Amino acid sequence: MITSTHDTLQELQLERTLGGEGREAEREIPLIDLSDFDTRRDEIIDRLWQAATDVGFFQLVNHGIATADIRQAFTLAEEFFALPDATKARHSLKQGQNAGWEFKSQVRPSTQTADQKESYQITLPHMEGLWPDQVTLAEFQRIMLDFEHQAWQLGMRVLSCFAERLGFERDFFTHAHARHAPDYQSTLRLLHYLPLDRDALADASLWRAGAHTDFDCLTMVFQREGQGGLQVCPGHEVAGSDEGPAWSSVVPRDDIITCNIGDMLMRWSDDALKSTLHRVRMPTPEEADKPRYSMAFFCQANKDVTIQGPLRTYPPITAHDYLQQRIAANFHAVRNKDA
Repeated sequence: MITSTHDTLQELQLERTLGGEGREAEREIPLIDLSDFDTRRDEIIDRLWQAATDVGFFQLVNHGIATADIRQAFTLAEEFFALPDATKARHSLKQGQNAGWEFKSQVRPSTQTADQKESYQITLPHMEGLWPDQVTLAEFQRIMLDFEHQAWQLGMRVLSCFAERLGFERDFFTHAHARHAPDYQSTLRLLHYLPLDRDALADASLWRAGAHTDFDCLTMVFQREGQGGLQVCPGHEVAGSDEGPAWSSVVPRDDIITCNIGDMLMRWSDDALKSTLHRVRMPTPEEADKPRYSMAFFCQANKDVTIQGPLRTYPPITAHDYLQQRIAANFHAVRNKDA
């Protein structure tokens, strides 16, 4: 079996050093227009590559997912999280399968404290028994499945650009993320960052989401206007100052999708593409009594796919083993409780 122990993953060694507040700095995040994609493909590939090798984060506009569809998905996500905890608990996270509902159970290696949020993961092969029924939340399953499909299609379009630049076949990553395969691992995650009291705001160890890189190839984040908090730090700047990493805020807009490179694609590119550190800061006192909602689609290669770039910078590892090791490191509080 192609495998590795999670203690040897370089990504985790980096995250464990980043629990501090750091400093904030303004930074321009590239905005990439995907309109007329087929006729502008070469131009778009150049812009994506420049953004991914420079900042590691970029934003998409005219991306093909209707703003009305994004807002509809957000409305249903809010309705789900407004359900009683006992109802949501009927759809609890399936251990090791990245599907279902969890509440403050993700513990980042960077902070060693639970993120102040709850989430609901949609990973298609593992959703049996996890969907709210029509009485509980009408049309939730149908609308979320359609939204997941649209997100997957967009993710594969973006990844096809990176595939070409890396010297792979254009559809290399589409095959690696085959949506109807039983070992499909890509996930749509609905997120609710909790309102917080003054005691929580005063606790320097707490974050809405601690500093981390993502496990996947590509993450696409949908944000609600007026609900900020996402901050980014390019990997090449992490150790660039005695003051700590410089974090830049990402202004949310309903019609813009914020994307970042994940660790799987960093490995596949032999470090040409750098996964980017990001976090969700704690709210200001003026924001503290308000929730924050976001949605993220994670393009995670199918279980049996082997991740290794042409230069063999990293040892080969299956996407299943890689994802399990990253999940174990981030949800160890749940694992220990169930042990």
